[in-house]
Amino acid sequence: MASVKFGVDFDYYLEIDDLKKLVLKCEQLGYDSAWIMDHLIWGESGETLECLTALGALASATSTIRLGSLVLCNSYRNPALLAKTAATLDIVSGGRLEFGIGAGWKEDEYKAYGYEFPNASKRIEQLREALTIITKMWTEERPSYRGKHYSISEAICRPKPIQKPHPPIWVGGGGANLLKVVAEFADGFNTVFTSPSECMEKIELLRKFCRKSNRDFDGIKKSWVGELVLGNDPQEVLRKVGKPDGENFERFSSNRLVGTPRQCVEKIEKYVEIGISHFILISRKFHEDLTTFAEEIIPSFR
Repeated sequence: MASVKFGVDFDYYLEIDDLKKLVLKCEQLGYDSAWIMDHLIWGESGETLECLTALGALASATSTIRLGSLVLCNSYRNPALLAKTAATLDIVSGGRLEFGIGAGWKEDEYKAYGYEFPNASKRIEQLREALTIITKMWTEERPSYRGKHYSISEAICRPKPIQKPHPPIWVGGGGANLLKVVAEFADGFNTVFTSPSECMEKIELLRKFCRKSNRDFDGIKKSWVGELVLGNDPQEVLRKVGKPDGENFERFSSNRLVGTPRQCVEKIEKYVEIGISHFILISRKFHEDLTTFAEEIIPSFR
């Protein structure tokens, strides 16, 4: 079996000291990565930490676990400044940055913070230009670029990132146009809350785009991002997430890791068979599930 990696995604608000403690615990439990969402307003309270600042704090609190953005909204930052910021994060973390980025989607955030919310095709076009600039600034000495949306002129970015040629680029999303961007730029791509069959469809579509662009499909890492809820039976799982017992458990569990450790191992094996090598778990407030997962599930894949 190919090497399988496991990470944890914190897509909910935690006080910074609590977040540091939990990520350090994940490092000690043997998780490979920790990921922070990039949102400006989240949940009922709207509370959320700015992603890149939080990653900088985590870099100083940990030593081995890889640290990633899941995923940065391209629209919120000038790509040249983002390249500089990410290069610095790679340095302060000792070369542990996983650079996840997407085209953006949460319209209410855009409007609340005064950003224009372009249509999807324009946002993807902007993402392509941004990644062109970012990779140039990470790998070239005095890059220049003039695009429709962004431009740079002899944009020195020193010191360079520690990782060579640059930190791994992950592109989040699964639409056809975004998968073309994956085939062009990414070292990895994220499937989010997908069943095995849905995941297979996206992987096969990516394979087609890689073939057209003469890109090494096997060289692109594939991740599954989804919720983890451990429980001995369907009723226990549904109660933990606040669902009524009458909820359709089969539908709820189709794109999540739920149930007993044995059931989770079997589900993970299905994803691995279709090419997933990275699993990024959303545990919400069920932190005890992360310990059980590390002790009873991860060893099956090591």
